[in-house]
Amino acid sequence: MSAGFPYLTVLVLLPAGAALLTAVLPSGSRALMRAVGWAGSLATLGVAVAATVAFTSGDGNFQMVSVHPWISALGISWALGIDGISLFLVLMTAVLFPVAMGGSGRHGGDKSFVAWMLLLEAGCLGSFLSLDLLVFFLFFELTLVPVYFLITGWGYERRGYAATKFFLYTLGASAFLLVGILSLVGLHAEQTGVTTFDVRQLASTHLTGTEGVLLFLAFTAAFAVKAPIFPFHTWSPDAYRESPAAGAVVLAGVMAKLGTYGIIRFDLELFPHAVVTLAPILLTLGVVGIIYGGIVAAVQRDLKRLVAYSSLAHLGFIVVGAFALTGPALSGAVLQMVNHGIYTAALFLLIAMIYRRLGSFSTKDLTGLQRKAPVLAGIFTLTMLASIGVPGLNGFVGEFLILSGTFLTHRWWAVVATAGVIVAAIYLLWAYQQVFHGTPTAKEESFTEITWREGLYMAPLVGIIVFLGVFPGPVLNRITPSVDRLVAHIEHVAHPKIPAPGQPVVAASHSANGGSK
Repeated sequence: MSAGFPYLTVLVLLPAGAALLTAVLPSGSRALMRAVGWAGSLATLGVAVAATVAFTSGDGNFQMVSVHPWISALGISWALGIDGISLFLVLMTAVLFPVAMGGSGRHGGDKSFVAWMLLLEAGCLGSFLSLDLLVFFLFFELTLVPVYFLITGWGYERRGYAATKFFLYTLGASAFLLVGILSLVGLHAEQTGVTTFDVRQLASTHLTGTEGVLLFLAFTAAFAVKAPIFPFHTWSPDAYRESPAAGAVVLAGVMAKLGTYGIIRFDLELFPHAVVTLAPILLTLGVVGIIYGGIVAAVQRDLKRLVAYSSLAHLGFIVVGAFALTGPALSGAVLQMVNHGIYTAALFLLIAMIYRRLGSFSTKDLTGLQRKAPVLAGIFTLTMLASIGVPGLNGFVGEFLILSGTFLTHRWWAVVATAGVIVAAIYLLWAYQQVFHGTPTAKEESFTEITWREGLYMAPLVGIIVFLGVFPGPVLNRITPSVDRLVAHIEHVAHPKIPAPGQPVVAASHSANGGSK
């Protein structure tokens, strides 16, 4: 166990303890429930900021590691650690939860709502920080329960159907993950005589080609559904559409990253041979998701479903960056997970503001809002441009790194993926024109400007969008060393001919890069 303040353990236990406190308090006072929710989430944010400040830039290894034996006979321990890959996902989570609870409107004082949100925050943070695979699995699965009750309790018309579909899809896929974890641990125990769930030790397990591929598929089944990645996405449009504002923010902004984070943290670390072998397939799924998500988003008339399919396209970029197996692309994928979480959360909050005023998500029922609320329209424009990937805003940096890094070794996948940027501009600008341009009808005449309270929740998201677009260096300086360590690990174990940072580009293989040299 490392010395010093236990930042990571506190990060997980703070929201969990606040959730427990909320559960045992009497239900009478909504103000008290809201205060406990704010206190728990803001205290967690404070610890996350402190951990970010304490994080040593330039070190690609796990830091602030905390290990406590739990079930010693089975090699299970409370093992937490943070590196450049997880650091800003943790900070993003700590930012989005208080914003989501504050922007949830009338639900923010409900006892059950506050308790489920805090428990969900603990589950997400535990997933990003766990170094023990069984502890990760427990946190990974814990997130399902709060989301199910958030959708069924505070969702919209078809909330029961959407919540059940989400729960069954993700729970069913996670069964493969559990089988994969137990199989990997068993193989490691056979080879070393040591039973452990620590991912750092399991990374040295020798796997045959078939074993690696099968285990990779078992892990990826759970991660692909959670993200979701095309074609495992069918639960997400319904879940995003029927979730309350806070639920949609957390689902798209945070929980989707549990899937892509799992791919980068566990698939690339544990199964490098299989990753190199199956990279062309995953790259293809990522590119198809980019184009498919964009095309389907373009025909949506429901704003929440439009953002849901837009998220599918953006997650496709992250998948492409992860499996390009180059330092720049992988750094871009990690950064884009954070970027996507921020601007997608902002879009869902803005859509919720529109719904509270007019009671509709449909573009057919909305027009001319810019005349009635120019400030809200301006914030929507900035967020929309970040989602498109306009230079100067955060969406551009991640996409540029992904596409340029992918072009080094998988040229044709990068070329096709670039078309997704154009498609995104089409459907987002078209949606904006329908909703904000034109002449307001009698219904829209009552539309009001964004309030100071709503602006308070949006301000940190807008600030992050601009800051990361103009000055991403401090973030990339902390991400890159961990990414370089992971790329070097893949290169050392699997021996693919991929470019190390600063080295000449060598094509991975003729089949893997579409024949480009």
